[in-house]
Amino acid sequence: MRGFFLTNSIMIQTGTDQSTSASQPASPMRVSIQGYAGAFHEIAARYCFGETPIDIVPAHTFEDLVRMVEQQEQADVGLMAIENTLAGSLMHNYKLLHESRLSITGEVYLRIKQNLMALPGQRIENLREVHSHPIAIAQCREFFSRYPHIQLVETADTALSARNIREKELEGIGAIASMLAADIYGMEVLAEGIETDKKNHTRFLLLRQGQPTPIEKEVEKVSLSFAVDHQVGSLYKVLAVLAAYNANLTKIQSAPIIGHPWEYLFFLDFVMEGEVGYRQAIEAIRPLTRGLRVLGMYAKGQHYDG
Repeated sequence: MRGFFLTNSIMIQTGTDQSTSASQPASPMRVSIQGYAGAFHEIAARYCFGETPIDIVPAHTFEDLVRMVEQQEQADVGLMAIENTLAGSLMHNYKLLHESRLSITGEVYLRIKQNLMALPGQRIENLREVHSHPIAIAQCREFFSRYPHIQLVETADTALSARNIREKELEGIGAIASMLAADIYGMEVLAEGIETDKKNHTRFLLLRQGQPTPIEKEVEKVSLSFAVDHQVGSLYKVLAVLAAYNANLTKIQSAPIIGHPWEYLFFLDFVMEGEVGYRQAIEAIRPLTRGLRVLGMYAKGQHYDG
């Protein structure tokens, strides 16, 4: 895995323009991720696009990621984490997606393996601090309970923490990050797989600008957002219709609608298990909802071991 990531470029093609000759391949697609070189978002992007060439465009925040894809000046598509088996749904990202002009065109699942690393020659016993993203720290607290002398410091990104240690030659400071980050920044891994729960997976969404325009035969999964009337049974009616159309729910999440106390926006994913098409199911629930938006229609994502 480590050798693969270091010896293969990350690029993805969007297709060849008719004016592009065989000797001049199309420019790689620019994929925006939250984080920096070596972040788990980058690993997920590499798996998502396989051997197709892409250029990774780092974004410091998820807001930056969305803005880059919307403006199309720095990035063509984006890959954004949406939920984790330990931390749950990233509600801020659901809100960003709902308010954006982006659509979901794919997904990928990545097994997250957290690793403790430091400058070469360092030992765990000599570390004073360990830096990483708050979620990464939360996933590894049980490991650090054995080292009460180590202070855990929250930062903006796992890979950025490793990069800062290398660039500033910080002795006595460690980072929690991926194996890819360790390879890129020449860090020594002091402990592998330090996450508390080994069934630690993150789901990432592939985002593009504009309305979804799926290839019909490839659609397996649908993502929607909608509200319902604040009346008894309103949500039940929607779910009952979807069940009647053999739509199997894989995710349902609610978020409060600001300015409308006790009213909620629902985010829902489903896959079709019958012969009836997904478009019929969507149209069947439309009269029962308010502000129904199709966030994406896409193939089910693959699961990878990071």
